[in-house]
Amino acid sequence: MDSSTARRSPVRRFFGILGPGLVTGSADDDPSGIATYAQAGAAFSNGMLWTAPATLPMMMAVQEVCDRTALATGDSLGKLARRKFSRKPRVVIGILIVALLAANTMNAAADLMAIGQGMELLGAGPAQLWSAIAGIGIAVTLMAGGFAVIAKVFKWLCLALLAYVAVLFTANVDWADVLAGVLGLQFRFSLEYLGLIVAVLGTTISPYLFFWQSAHRVEELRDDGDEDRAVGLEERADGPAKAKLRNARVDVFVGMFFSVLVMFAIMAATAATLGKDGADVSTAADAAKALEPVAGPFAKFLFAAGFIGSGILAVPVLAAAGASGLAGLLGKEWGFDKSPRKAPFFYLLLGVGVAGGVVISFFSSDPIGLLILSAMINGIAAAPFLIVAMLIAGDRSIMGEHRNGWLATTVGWVTAVIMVVAGAVGIWMAITGSA
Repeated sequence: MDSSTARRSPVRRFFGILGPGLVTGSADDDPSGIATYAQAGAAFSNGMLWTAPATLPMMMAVQEVCDRTALATGDSLGKLARRKFSRKPRVVIGILIVALLAANTMNAAADLMAIGQGMELLGAGPAQLWSAIAGIGIAVTLMAGGFAVIAKVFKWLCLALLAYVAVLFTANVDWADVLAGVLGLQFRFSLEYLGLIVAVLGTTISPYLFFWQSAHRVEELRDDGDEDRAVGLEERADGPAKAKLRNARVDVFVGMFFSVLVMFAIMAATAATLGKDGADVSTAADAAKALEPVAGPFAKFLFAAGFIGSGILAVPVLAAAGASGLAGLLGKEWGFDKSPRKAPFFYLLLGVGVAGGVVISFFSSDPIGLLILSAMINGIAAAPFLIVAMLIAGDRSIMGEHRNGWLATTVGWVTAVIMVVAGAVGIWMAITGSA
């Protein structure tokens, strides 16, 4: 540790540690998550609050596993899958990633529509126009290598979502009912309730976040390394390697805690306001009503800031997650730190994802419905990718001494089983038309 680092205050050192984990946690609370949590609170009041504490350890375990694969090896999850599996399994993984790219494009479209709705709430003009402007602006910025600026600026804009926390202390919250919801005493067995559980799991344990956490950490390691190469823990001295691993875990755990805190606050806030009347959340304006007790007429501006900030952060994460995964699996160059000339395949996938999102957002008229549908698709797709990540993280030949320990193995595989069940429920509901 150099003298300048030693002189920094503990608070500055703490925030200096935060990076990929906090970005991932913020991106997890994208408009898809906001809409899903708001719908849960509006439709079932506090009846789904138990999902917040239930998903926190799963989120921490899964993202720590994905993060550690990158830290230990200096390679992305896609490239590690290429190392781990033979040709036939790689073909299956490739097909799954292509499906993920399609789902991410739909999710990006919904997020772009949410950005547009946020601008419309601010009185800036038609939502569709701003969706297109946001998509084009994000694409141009990414092609110019400016994601670092987006990440630094808009991850803090997501703090506007903490306005929901304030609602809990100003609205007429029934804390006894909140406690009953947290303890799962209001669990229901209706098809709508089960379908929304799948959506909540899909938006909290999203497969695109697995790839993004790994890819973002690799890019950070590239910044630390020499000659544009990510230096893994195995190549570092024991002291710096332990410090890097410790700081990365703090980053991931703080990011996941922040994500779940916002999740809990949105559910409880909408339960205390919209949930009292059983209101349906179909537009951003509907969800903004949940902020009125604390923000009054400014509720829509706070909610719009959250939608715009989280959406602008989430769209490049969505587009880059699948692009980095498929590029790595195929042995292609990838990364925002590389120019389009050096990584043409990566940027082609990136451009197609953002452009597809712009087109879909222009013709679709139900952003909230699309957001919740994309969350359900993520819930179905999460299990196979989580299994891939767990197999890689448990491989001694790849991970060395940094392979999964008993705790990561236990929580990771339990989460995988839960996501398999959630995926099966989602598929069954889709086939039977119950969703």
